[in-house]
Amino acid sequence: MALKISKGVWFLSMVVALLSLLYVYASLPQEVVVQDDAGARVSLSNEVFFYIAMTLIAVMNVMVFIIAKVFKTNEELRTWFNGLVTTLNLFLIIGMSFISLYNSNERFDFERIAFIIYGSLGLTVLWAAAWPIFHFFKRFNTKLMV
Repeated sequence: MALKISKGVWFLSMVVALLSLLYVYASLPQEVVVQDDAGARVSLSNEVFFYIAMTLIAVMNVMVFIIAKVFKTNEELRTWFNGLVTTLNLFLIIGMSFISLYNSNERFDFERIAFIIYGSLGLTVLWAAAWPIFHFFKRFNTKLMV
């Protein structure tokens, strides 16, 4: 049951990520600033940004199908991996929205939304760490039961 729910949430996050990419692409200027440090400014054309983001989204989400084929019998791993890709999709949605906001002509205090970006990254790291921890405790519990 958890696998079906995780598949549904993953599919929804993939669709939202693709729609977010299209929305962000429509609002980007010709030159997209990706990094703006004191001495170094990295910018891409909006087409290059779009194709890089599309490739990243596609590769991440195709991995769900590859993991499903390789680990057919391990439902727990597939459920966890669906959740991991869902959190990565969420991080990409927030990151693309931030890049769009940064490249707009609006004045905005970016410090106010830093917790959202770092929170989505933290959620991804927590989810990635959850599988090894879960697997360790599951093995430890089965050894105590025997």
